[in-house]
Amino acid sequence: MDLRQRTKRFGWCMILCAWILRLSLAGIPGGLRQQLSDLKTAFPIYSETGRNVRFLSSSGETYLHVRESPQPWIPEPEKIRFSGKDMQLLEMDYDCSHRPDLEELLRRPLNWDLRQREPAVLILHTHTTESYTKKQENYEETSQYRTLDESYNMLSVGDEVAHFLEQAGIAVIHDRQIHDYPSYNGSYVHARSALEELLDRYPSVQLVLDLHRDALEKDGRQVRTVAGGGEVPVAQLMFVVGTDATRKNHKNWEENLSLALKLQILLEKATPGIMRPVNLREQRFNQDLHRHALLVEVGTAGNSHTEALRAARKLAGAIAALASGAEETAPGGAKLSFRTG
Repeated sequence: MDLRQRTKRFGWCMILCAWILRLSLAGIPGGLRQQLSDLKTAFPIYSETGRNVRFLSSSGETYLHVRESPQPWIPEPEKIRFSGKDMQLLEMDYDCSHRPDLEELLRRPLNWDLRQREPAVLILHTHTTESYTKKQENYEETSQYRTLDESYNMLSVGDEVAHFLEQAGIAVIHDRQIHDYPSYNGSYVHARSALEELLDRYPSVQLVLDLHRDALEKDGRQVRTVAGGGEVPVAQLMFVVGTDATRKNHKNWEENLSLALKLQILLEKATPGIMRPVNLREQRFNQDLHRHALLVEVGTAGNSHTEALRAARKLAGAIAALASGAEETAPGGAKLSFRTG
């Protein structure tokens, strides 16, 4: 018997052994029937593509297993540290009475790990239809700087963030519901209901991102915000953090602000001038529903869609850099090495 035949026979034996083991765990006769059905569905796909296929008996659907073997070895990234020297990169706009200790919040440990099999990041858009200044793009607006076209409204920005996070090994849930159309009023109420349902469905979520597009008007024209110093224009970003200043329950606001400060510093180090001051507000913006929830303004109506997408990649890069958490204290701060294009 030549090597090819022996290898083929060995492979069939391994498949048979694995099948018998699964039968023993699943139970007979019900397990036998189910396993025969699963094998009939999965094996033709495996034989044609070489991909491992799992069968979901409860839903009657198949999906390609994303963790195929063998896996490339990925080294554990060095944890980022923050120090008092990083405070010079922080700017704040206070639209509430709170004046928290920013250095203490910056030094708070970030206890999360986004690189897990379960969904770790949830992206939604309270103002889903927000869009940007047209630059020869051909799409229909529902009103000025708003569109239902998913290729140009906030869903496209969320898709960009999700894509780069997934490239970094972070599982993402992207809520594609439209919360601000046909009625803009009540969008936060609508989004809150959706967010509560999604968090209940995906308890593994460790970060909630509500991605918006800001609007700044001067002399009757929309202001374009661009990070300075770069040859390729990138829209500016801004974190809006709600508080309990109105005495509404919001126990998470300091944790949310702590995360915003860390990301603010990382983004400023990677792309100087990309960040507008952190905006601390009285309203909660549904951030009370999670201890790591941020509202992010990705550019303004004066920016182009392309500039906003570039900023979205930068945001994803900073989140990926913090994916395994952050340690406090380090002389001189952190040296960043992530690239997002």
